[in-house]
Amino acid sequence: MSRPNTGSGPDPWRVPIIVAQIPDTGLHRKLEASAAERQAMAEIAGVREIPSAHADFDVVPKSGGRVQVTGTIRARVGQTCVVTLDPIESEIEEGVDLMFAPEAEVRRLADLIEEGRDNDDPPEVADPPEAIVNGIIDLGRLATDALFLAIDPYPRKEGVVFEAEVTALDPEDHPFAALKALQDSKKKQ
Repeated sequence: MSRPNTGSGPDPWRVPIIVAQIPDTGLHRKLEASAAERQAMAEIAGVREIPSAHADFDVVPKSGGRVQVTGTIRARVGQTCVVTLDPIESEIEEGVDLMFAPEAEVRRLADLIEEGRDNDDPPEVADPPEAIVNGIIDLGRLATDALFLAIDPYPRKEGVVFEAEVTALDPEDHPFAALKALQDSKKKQ
C-alpha cells in the first residue's frame, strides 16, 4: 500500500509483531495511537488533526509461512471542508483482511502474475500477498495505511453542496455570432 507524502521518514505508528513468536492459535491485538503518533500521522496525511486512532487485529498463522491479518481501524479525523473552509470531523471505520507471506514467495507469485499477463492468460493469483519483511509484520503501519486510504480527500460539511456561480451568457457572444451577423446583414440587402 502506498501512502501520501511519506518521503523517507520513519513510520509514525509502529507496532511490530515477530512472526516466529505468533502462537499456532493466533493472537489478538488492540492498538491505540499516542498523541505524538496521531500528530505525526496527521502531518503525513495532510489533515488538520487525528484526535483518535484505534485498531483491533487478529493475527493468524497459515500454512507455508503465511499469516492472515484481519481487523478494523477506527479513527476520528479533523479536516477542513473544501466548500466552506469550516473545520469538520470525520469518523472512519475501515476493515482490513490481508494475507502476508515470506518475501521469496511474494516475489515468486508476482513473477507468476506478470508471466500470466505476458501470455494473455488470466493470472493465477489476483494480487500477491504482502511481504513479511525481516520476519516482522508492522500492525501500526498496516493501521496507518488503511486509515490514510480511507480519508476523504475532498471532505464536505454535511448538507453543503458546491454551487458554481452561473452567469447568464450574452446571446450575441458565441462562436457563430459573427456568421449570424453576416447572414442578418445579407437579408437586409
